[in-house]
Amino acid sequence: MNIKTCTERVILKPCSLENINYQIDTYIGCSHYCYYCYALQYAKTNWSERIITHKNIVEKLSDELKDVSPQKIYFGYHTDPYQPCEKQFIQTRKVLDLLLEKNFSASILTKSDLVIRDKYLLKNMENASVSISVAFIDNNIRKLFEYNTIDTERRINGLMQLKELGIKTNALICPVIPHVTDVVELINLLETCADTIWIYGLSILNKSDVYWQNIEPIFDQYFPKRNDLIKQAIFNKNHNFWNTLRSKLELIKKERKLDLRINF
Repeated sequence: MNIKTCTERVILKPCSLENINYQIDTYIGCSHYCYYCYALQYAKTNWSERIITHKNIVEKLSDELKDVSPQKIYFGYHTDPYQPCEKQFIQTRKVLDLLLEKNFSASILTKSDLVIRDKYLLKNMENASVSISVAFIDNNIRKLFEYNTIDTERRINGLMQLKELGIKTNALICPVIPHVTDVVELINLLETCADTIWIYGLSILNKSDVYWQNIEPIFDQYFPKRNDLIKQAIFNKNHNFWNTLRSKLELIKKERKLDLRINF
């Protein structure tokens, strides 16, 4: 992996998520390189080859925060803050240190258990939260779509450690790939370690999108018997697959009294 450093980019950026005003991407690009990732559509570089870090990230961010009141900042919108290079460059750790010093808090989305390293920083923040994203029970299938991520079991175990420490935890079952993702089994694994479980279907608007070009060959090669069914459901949000799954999840939500947020 080629790691470069930039000097000109703004670090603190507006965030469109509800009740969150700002977000920080501690890296530009993400070496997890999940083939279905929406952010690939906007990538300026090849994430499988190059990741960009911020030069003097603490000094620059400290300056950008001067006129911002303490609040929760989101991490994980366009890049994973705990992707593999974080072990070496600790950009996320440095930013969390600064935020804690200035009485800010953090909401983190990751596919990595490296977040456990910073658990006491998060514990000392007011109302900090960590979310993990999972989509596959079978790690052999996971590797087809997100080859450079860690096993699902490690992510869930990491989330449980954070919950046991008293940190607010959430999970995203995302993306739900029709006839591939076992949503119910993932809920079974997550319900004891996540306060809220968000569920998002795979969303592809155009067959010319980069992420569709990435994953269509996977369906063709590895799921030939399900290929047509998968594609029909992906491009039709009114497909019976989604209606049936939604009904099943609503029943689980009611019977188990779970905080499931169904977004499809």
